Amino acid sequence: MESPASGREILFQISGTPPLGTSVSLALQHLVAMIVGCVTPPIIVAGAVGLPQADQVLLIQASLVMSAVSTLLQLYPIGGRFGSGLPVILGVSFAYVPSMQAIASSGGGVSAIAGAMLVGGVVAVLVGVFVKKIRLLFPPVITGTVVFTIGLSLYPTAINYMAGGTANTHALVVETKGLTEALVYGSWQNWLIASLTLAAVMALNHYGRGLCRLASILLGMIFGYLAALGFGMVSFADVGDAAWFSLPRFLHFGMSFDAPSCVAIGLLFAINSIQAIGDFTATTVGGLDRQPTDRELQGGIVAYGASNILTALFGGLPTATYSQNVGIVTTNKVVNRTVFALTGGFLLLAGVSPKFAAVLTTIPQCVLGGATITVFSTIAMTGMKLIASQDLTARNTTIVGLSAALGVGISQASGALSQFPDSFTMIFGKSPVVIATIMAVLLNLILPREK
Repeated sequence: MESPASGREILFQISGTPPLGTSVSLALQHLVAMIVGCVTPPIIVAGAVGLPQADQVLLIQASLVMSAVSTLLQLYPIGGRFGSGLPVILGVSFAYVPSMQAIASSGGGVSAIAGAMLVGGVVAVLVGVFVKKIRLLFPPVITGTVVFTIGLSLYPTAINYMAGGTANTHALVVETKGLTEALVYGSWQNWLIASLTLAAVMALNHYGRGLCRLASILLGMIFGYLAALGFGMVSFADVGDAAWFSLPRFLHFGMSFDAPSCVAIGLLFAINSIQAIGDFTATTVGGLDRQPTDRELQGGIVAYGASNILTALFGGLPTATYSQNVGIVTTNKVVNRTVFALTGGFLLLAGVSPKFAAVLTTIPQCVLGGATITVFSTIAMTGMKLIASQDLTARNTTIVGLSAALGVGISQASGALSQFPDSFTMIFGKSPVVIATIMAVLLNLILPREK
């Protein structure tokens, strides 16, 4: 019989069965670090598309379930090659949100997103097969520029949500000092709740310790939610109708293929495939004191693409490796698969309960905005760290500055591409990430290297 000491040592090994109590607590630590990031993109996309409440619940539910499936496929490779076998967590990625919002604004809906995801999954599988050659095109200055631009492109979304959400123009009546006011976009109540949520997140993140600091965004959202509840901004009218148990539905939203959408999402899948190499490498270096093997990288990226094809068929949104969970691994060195499988199990349980998803749809948009603006700023600064990992030479600063300027500038300047065909505008004018990526790769190939 194993002693407690030897049981704890198993936590620092890939295989083996560690103590259940310790494993559950560590799994919950990973869950609270990623659950907000996993459910927020579906809520944002559902709002952009204008889905009815029942379909919003299904979108959140499918995204949670398929995040769990994607995680388990990485942990336990099929045939020893389909999956990385590394301790990583996958969840719905913010990287795709700007492009998905663009698809929604063009009238494509979730069906067009699903079709683009299927194409993107195929692209990721191809990247995995040829990863040794393709990764040379994406040094840190390129991936850093892309991540930085993703963060910048998400700022308007956070601000719109802090103001109440552009769709929040209905008259939600509350009593304030005897006066009846309508909570519409830009009202002081929305900004007050958003500011309280942001303040709570910041206080917990900088002054909290242990789990309070790790779960600062989740706890901050709970605080903002309770404040919004006091203002009468939360309605549970639809929660009672939601079932306790249900599975995602095959092709519930349908699937359609729009060429510009497929190009935009496909490019992001290629970039995220390369970004996954960074997360796999950080996991093995920080938790296992070694570099990842070629088989682990190839199997991980191929499984990433294939799992997203499966996700598209069951109505979820694109998943990717979660860097915040990689950060936990590099901090506590716990790499045992059992811990990560339990995290996937908790995600699965949350996903098969429409009642849980329905509660998430009651979160006011101002609360989401106050919490997620810190997430988006962290994404942008993560990109800056990648950029700064290489020398900031004149060549590199030109690549970063010009790529981000063109990407963000063209997408923010309304009508800048109005005289171009709609398909061209969809690819290059809606999401700054596409132009920034293409420009960064081209400039890296064209500009002469310093001697």
